[in-house]
Amino acid sequence: MIVSSPDNFRKTREHGFTIQGLKSRHRRRVETMRVGDRMLYYVTGRMAFAATITVASPMYEDHTPIWRSARRDEDYPWRVHIRPDIVLEDADWVPAKELAYRLDYVRKWPPEHWTLAFQGHIHALPRTDFSILEDELARSARRRRSLAG
Repeated sequence: MIVSSPDNFRKTREHGFTIQGLKSRHRRRVETMRVGDRMLYYVTGRMAFAATITVASPMYEDHTPIWRSARRDEDYPWRVHIRPDIVLEDADWVPAKELAYRLDYVRKWPPEHWTLAFQGHIHALPRTDFSILEDELARSARRRRSLAG
């Protein structure tokens, strides 16, 4: 799971969900990513899940400015090419508070502090949690299509 600010998520969207950069301190975690790995986006501020993607390349280093951080020297240098799987419109994002109680990952924290599970930049989720979340994103996308059609 990638925890992203709304602005950084927008930047990834503007790039067509073809590239994702990760913070410099997460090099080892990014090195473990493999082509075909799946990721989920949690957007801070909105406290909602917005998209799933598939990793499409090994990690590489690039310092071209795209994403922003409070740290001025952070340029998200560890990057992977990605391809979108489910990308929701902003209005259809799935609120985390509606699902947090169902996730094994979140149970590491006291229930009243469930939001702590979504702090930091990148997290490894259990497959069952990813499936629960992706199913909810797919349901939200279908709801949008049925309303439009």
